[in-house]
This record gives sequence, structure tokens and C-alpha cells, in this order.
Amino acid sequence: MSALWPEPSRRQSGSPGDSPESGAAPGLAGGGPYRYARWDGRQRIADVSADELLDALSDDMMAGEDLPEALRRLLQRGYRLRSGTGEDHIPGLQELMERLERERHELLDRYRLGDVLAEVREELDSIVSTERRGIERRLAEAASANTGDEGLRKMLTDLSARRQEELDAIPPEPGERIRALRAYDFLEPSARERFEALLERLGGQVLDGWFGGMSEAIRNASPEQLDANRQMVRDLDALLRERLDGGEPSPERVDAFLAKHGGFFPGARTLDDIVQQLVERMAAMQSLLASMTPEQREELGSLMDALLRDDRLRLDLSSLASTLDQLLPGGLGERMSFSGSESLSLEGALQQLARIGRLDRLSDRLDLAGKTGRLSDLDPAEIRELLGAESAQDLADLQSLARRLEEAGLAERNGHELELTPRGARLLGQGVLDELFARLRRDAFGGHAANANGMGGEVEETSTPYAFGRPFHLDLQRTLANGMLREASEARVGHAGLRVAGVAQRRRPTAGARPLAVALEPSDFAVRETRELSSAATVLLVDMSRSMLLRGCFMAAKKVAVALDTLIRTRYPRDELHVVGFAYHAREIRPGALASLSWHGYEYGTNLQHGLLLARRL
Repeated sequence: MSALWPEPSRRQSGSPGDSPESGAAPGLAGGGPYRYARWDGRQRIADVSADELLDALSDDMMAGEDLPEALRRLLQRGYRLRSGTGEDHIPGLQELMERLERERHELLDRYRLGDVLAEVREELDSIVSTERRGIERRLAEAASANTGDEGLRKMLTDLSARRQEELDAIPPEPGERIRALRAYDFLEPSARERFEALLERLGGQVLDGWFGGMSEAIRNASPEQLDANRQMVRDLDALLRERLDGGEPSPERVDAFLAKHGGFFPGARTLDDIVQQLVERMAAMQSLLASMTPEQREELGSLMDALLRDDRLRLDLSSLASTLDQLLPGGLGERMSFSGSESLSLEGALQQLARIGRLDRLSDRLDLAGKTGRLSDLDPAEIRELLGAESAQDLADLQSLARRLEEAGLAERNGHELELTPRGARLLGQGVLDELFARLRRDAFGGHAANANGMGGEVEETSTPYAFGRPFHLDLQRTLANGMLREASEARVGHAGLRVAGVAQRRRPTAGARPLAVALEPSDFAVRETRELSSAATVLLVDMSRSMLLRGCFMAAKKVAVALDTLIRTRYPRDELHVVGFAYHAREIRPGALASLSWHGYEYGTNLQHGLLLARRL
């Protein structure tokens, strides 16, 4: 498949030999303002016009939906252009959700959760080995030195032996090993530096995975700051427990909490904002713990305790996590079934679990947007980060659909609701009219039947002598024929010989003579006849009862009503059309509301008598 798209700015004026701009699609050909290339998925189809968009909404609106509901359905399922090719398809929110689900499954099928602390063990073993080598090197240096100080050599030997014993006594479990090395006095500077770097890295991975933005404050907190952190966790746990018990913290209490501890939750204004930030921070670590075996979970918990170094704060944070897990309908974090072959480290596991969590939360927001029709809360930048630029552009296209209708003058805002303008209603009706009469010839739409000739109507094929006051629709052929017949008649009876000779001379023009002419008189003029204008008043009764929906008749009835309304208002603007809808009772429907007409599904009965009574009054 080849693609053609215009690029007027591809070449500079007066430099036809310039090469195509960098980043262009491969295989380009053509030297004019267009470039041809094989389709590679980067090209985008032209934007859907407002008319095409309204046409896509027409079926749902004819089925009884109003414009916002029809637009919501379109946003959810997407839209395929008339050509029906795959490239012309505009994906909806449902397809974006399917892409998120595919991305989620690809991650689960690619990775596996093995020993996520394997790298931590290897690094701790390497640090201990570095320390042992440093001790042995110092002993060798002391033995080879000729200081003559046996006491110093013995002291160094005893110190090295004690350090080796301490290293031998360090447990193999990573958490306990970190606790022991924290209390160990390193002799080898490089081993000490590597251990401190490991603690910093683990603090960023584990504490950020569990506590998010609080990890920096926890790792580097002074005793006074740790007291403030513990107080924040207790206060927040109290607010969440009040909601868990069926109450709701007052706005004053939430404001007081944010005034005191707002630095932990930037941008939060409500308790829901705080909960949302906590979920985003803690869900990845909770999912990792839920996906581990009990032994792995205990090992990671020990590591976190060693990094935290504050038993009281650890207990408070555990209580907060438990409260939050009970408060959320689906819990805080879920077990992930990784089935791939690529092993994950602790950092990689947290990153992929965080990504899966973002995919799930974005899918929930897309689902909510599909139910409400509000896309303003969705961020194309987040879609771009998780699914790529194409999906981000698809979302931006969906977000612009309502704006396109407004900019084209087909819809307008009435408060918060989107409604069709009169122009939009006419265009919608014309589309329905074209659909109903697509197989009829154009001349099937005639005027009102009227047997009498008159003035002001449609022009007929017959003609009549012109009289003062008639529309001057000149019948030129008949007028010239009348003049020629009159002149011929005058020539036969011998009147006005000179004039007759003049006529004969005009009938036999010589070279260079003036063209043949007919001297017209007022009595020669003939004009086309016109039909007499007539007008009609029509009342259309539409059954809006429940039976119309159950029998599948409402959509057809509404299409006929909209088509008839469009036909009469465009073809016979002087006619009157009234629409009366009836179910349990009848009521007149204003012309602008016909396009959004809906059935009364909860009204039983078909009160045709009331409809006929109202029609007579109109």
C-alpha cells in the first residue's frame, strides 16, 4: 500500500535539487509538493469532518439518544469512515483499554519473579570479600614491615582476627546482614564506600516503593524529624480509620492535617487526593509482597526493617498500610502472575509492578470516561508514555470531537449540556432524508398538487400571452414565432407594401447585409405559465410508548418524522408542521427537540385519542 500526503514546505523555493528533509519516510518519490511512500504506520488519515461526525452520531440519535449520550457511545466504540478500510478507523476508548490490557499481558508474559534479592546478596557478599581482602592486605603489610614493634604487630593481628570473626558471624539473610554491617567498623575504605552506596540505592528502591515521597525524609531524618514523621503517620491513620468505620472526617480536620503535614502530599486538597497519592506510592510494593512466597516476603520485610531503623515508625506505617488496604474496594495491590523467562531484580520488579499499576489505573479512568463521556481528565502525555505517540494522538482526536461540532456550528453549549443547533438539526434531518429516499429519482420530490394555474409557483412547460402583472418568465421561442407569424400574415393580405417588401428583403439577406430580424410588438410576447401556490398544515403523531421500543419500531418512526420535518421545512417553507408525541398522554414537541426525541419507556398505554385531540387544536 502506498500513501500520498502533501508537504508544501518540503523544498525551498528555487532549490529543486534539495534532498527531502531529515526524518522522512523511506522510499520517497516525486518532485512536486507531494511525496509518495510505502505505508509504514506513521502517516495519519485526514481529520474527520464535522459532517461525517454528525453522520456517525445519527443512528444513535435516531434510536432515541440525545446528543451527549450519542457522542458518549461514539467515544467509547470509535468510528470507521465510509471507505471501511482499517486505516480509516478512529479507535475509541474501548480499543485504548484493549491496548492497555495487551501491554499488561506482555509484561506478565515477559518477566518472572525469582529471587529479587539475588543482586543484593551478591553485592553484600562482594562487600564482605572486599573487607576481608583489605584486612589480609594490612596483615601482610605489617608482617613485611621492619618496624621492630612486636606489640603493634600483635595488636594489628588481634584486631584483624576480631574483624574476621565478626564477618564470619554475619547472618546470610540480607536484612540481618545489613544490620550487622551497619554496626561493623570497616577497616577497608572501599568496602565502607560500597556499603554506603548500597544502602543509598536500596533506600531509594525499597523505601520509595513503599513510602514514595516520604522515603527521603525517613532515610535522612533526625530524631526530631522522625517524631514528626511518626505523628504524621498516626494522624493520617486516624483519618482513614474514621472513614473505614463509616464516618467521614470533616473538611476542617483534613485542612488542619494538610496545614501541618502537607509537605508530604504536594498538591493534595482533599482526603481523596491523599489516598490517591498513597495508592500510587504503595501499590507497587504491596503487589510485590503479594506476589512473593512467604519466605521471600519475610526476607524482604526484614530488609525493609533494617533500612528503616525505627521500630515505632515501622509499626505505624504497617498499620497505615493495613488501614488503606481495608479501605480500598480492591485492596492495596494485587498478586501478579508473572510467567515469563526474564528474571527481575528488586529494582526491576518494582518498576514493572509500578508500570502495571499505572496501566490498571489508566484503564479504570478510561472506563469511567466511557461511562460519563468526560475526557477532560485524561492526559494524552500519560497515554504517550505508556502506549506510545499513536495512542496519545488517538486520545487527542477523541477529545476534539465535541469541539469540532461546536466550531462547525452544528452544536452549542446550553449550560453544561451539548445540544444541536438549528443548522445541525437540519443537516441531521437531511442525512436521514437522503437515506430514506436514496433510491428515488430526484424529480420524485414534486410540489403540492394543484390543478389551477396561477402566479408565484413553479414554472410550467406551457405558455400564455403576456399580460400586465404576470411574472415575466419569457418563452423566447414562442415569442419569436408569434412575431414571424404576424409578419407573414400581414404580407399575405397586402397591407403596407413597403413594409412587406422590407420583410422580404430581410428574408433574403445579401453578403454584408444585416442579419434577419423580427420586429416584435407587445402582442407577440409569450410567457411561461406558473402553478398556483398552495400551502398545507401537517400534524405528525409519533407513538412514544413502550411498545414501540419492544417491537423495534421507534427508530424507524423517528427517522420518518425527522425526514418529513426536513422535507417540509426545506421544500415547502410556507407549510406548517407540528409534531405530537403520545404515550400515556400527548404533548406537542418543539421542532428543535425532534432530533433528540426519545421513547417513554416507563409509560404504559397508547393514548391516541389525546394525540388526535391535540392535533385538531393545532
